[in-house]
Amino acid sequence: MQKRLRLRKKEDFAKVFKHGKAAANHQFVVYVKHSQAAESFRFGVSVSKKVGNAVVRNRMRRRVKEIVRRMEPLMKPRVDIVCIVRKPALELDHTMLKKSIHHVFKRADLLQTPVRKQP
Repeated sequence: MQKRLRLRKKEDFAKVFKHGKAAANHQFVVYVKHSQAAESFRFGVSVSKKVGNAVVRNRMRRRVKEIVRRMEPLMKPRVDIVCIVRKPALELDHTMLKKSIHHVFKRADLLQTPVRKQP
């Protein structure tokens, strides 16, 4: 994931948690805060120690970031997003993980509607 798309500072995470709206499904919780600072969206992932050891947490973090990186053209601009991974996400394969992330992003209204060409 490109540096411009990362949400890294503790203060940025805290702002999103405090002032953002939440949406969830069984595998993920997503906090969203509209931001005028960034041109594009910024994204951060949080995986609790309850989910697993460091190897498991980092693997989940990498998988989620890669899925979101590929969804970049679909994402709305000027939002900060924090995704919290829940334990049931560990049991999903790549396609189901992608569907689950797409579902929770849709619930959080993070995806742009495709523009249809008029005939």
